[in-house]
Amino acid sequence: MINEKTPLTNREDIYLLVTSFYRKIRKDPALGPIFNVIIVDWESHFEVLTDFWESQLLVRRTYLGNPIEVHQQVDSKMNHTITSEHFGLWLNLWFETLDELFTGELVWIAKNRAQKMSTMLFMKIYEHRTKK
Repeated sequence: MINEKTPLTNREDIYLLVTSFYRKIRKDPALGPIFNVIIVDWESHFEVLTDFWESQLLVRRTYLGNPIEVHQQVDSKMNHTITSEHFGLWLNLWFETLDELFTGELVWIAKNRAQKMSTMLFMKIYEHRTKK
C-alpha cells in the first residue's frame, strides 16, 4: 500500500515531519554521533523543534529559543568540529523527509527556510569561533 502524500497544514504534520526526520538523523553515520551526544531528552527536543517549525511555517509564535546560540554551544561541545558538510547532510535529509511525507507550498517554504537557516547558522558558528 502506497501512502498518499498530503499537504503540510498543521502542528500534527510538523510533529510527524520532525520525528520522522530525526529518526534518520539519529541513524546517520556523520550526524547521529553529534545529535545522540547532545540531545538527552528526545521528546522535549521534538516539542521544541515542532514549536520552532510551527512558528516558521504556520506563523505561530510558540518558539522562544535562540537557535544561533544553541548551535554555537553545540559546536563548542563538539570541539569546533561542525562543518558545512554536516549542514549539507542535514539539509539533504530534511528535503528527503519532506518529499516522502508531504506535498504543497509549505514543503517548498520549509525547504527554502531550512536552506537559508543552515547557511546563516554555519556562518554564525564560524564567527563565534573567530571571536575567541
